[in-house]
Amino acid sequence: MSTKILFPLALFVSLSAAVFSAAQGPAHNPSPVELPAEKHLRNVRQLTFSGENAEAYFSGDGRALIFQSKRDQLECDQIFTMRADGSDVRMISTGAGRTTCSYFFPNGKRVLYSSTHGAAQACPPRPDYSKGYVWPIYPGYDIYTAKPDGSDLKPLTDVDGYDAEATISTNGKKIVFTSMRSGDLDIYTMDADGRNIKRLTTELGYDGGPFFSRDGRQIVYRAYHPQTPEQIARYKQKLAENLIEPTVFELWVMNADGSHKRQVTHLNAASFAPYFFPDGRRIIFASNVNDPKGRDFDLYAINVDGTGLERITYNDTFDGFPMFSPDGRRLVFASNRNAQTRGDTNVFIADWVN
Repeated sequence: MSTKILFPLALFVSLSAAVFSAAQGPAHNPSPVELPAEKHLRNVRQLTFSGENAEAYFSGDGRALIFQSKRDQLECDQIFTMRADGSDVRMISTGAGRTTCSYFFPNGKRVLYSSTHGAAQACPPRPDYSKGYVWPIYPGYDIYTAKPDGSDLKPLTDVDGYDAEATISTNGKKIVFTSMRSGDLDIYTMDADGRNIKRLTTELGYDGGPFFSRDGRQIVYRAYHPQTPEQIARYKQKLAENLIEPTVFELWVMNADGSHKRQVTHLNAASFAPYFFPDGRRIIFASNVNDPKGRDFDLYAINVDGTGLERITYNDTFDGFPMFSPDGRRLVFASNRNAQTRGDTNVFIADWVN
């Protein structure tokens, strides 16, 4: 979901180990946006320089990125594409409503994103944060597909309620997404043309931000499942208001058919935006686990069995939404580092060092 982090920025959710080997070369001169402790990142480059830019994801050939941005005079997020070097930035969504969660089809012929423009042309109202930080679950969201230039826009979902957070398997055959169509926030799959919808999660609570592993056999996602009567009542109350409280998310993995669900993290923190490593054995994700105030999000890696937690970034504000390039050599992520204006979130790309 757009789920843009407002902790302090505006929030919200894989490919052979050999590729990750770092070649030995001449002495490295760190870029201004690199931090010495970030040993897995090299040649960090900033691709956007103002506004709120997040959820940047690679095209199947690794040459382009699709992302959401609130910039210039836009009142809420729209979908943009750019080359992987940050050039040739273009808005491809309609400019109406609010958009989120964009993704390239693997063959590069179409893109996917969610938008509220079918329900209303205006931006939907922001929630009231005076009673705490919440994520809005706008019921006007539907999932759309279009050509990479934004033309030939077609809806893939058209039921009442929230449909968003959609991504695609690397073979291009299956879309996984989050929906309220059952009355709760659950994960579903459908064919690339929107047919054969199947519900994968049934637990009470929020299940979302799903991504396939590279081989298409597993799905990683974030979840909050209330346990106590008080937690259940509060969750249902907020959901009736089309809101959720993203204070505690744990990461889960399941088979692509919804079987064999298992919890990966037990951090009691806001962990989100999981993405599989190329070999499918580890997960990279964002979390505020090391900040008692819950404001500082960094990238972490963990084995799929929940062992081997490793911190990847050390920026003192926000790092999130990581994704490996198809060849596994680069990592793209969003960050508050080097922000020129308070609240700016920008897209960065780095070479991955194993």
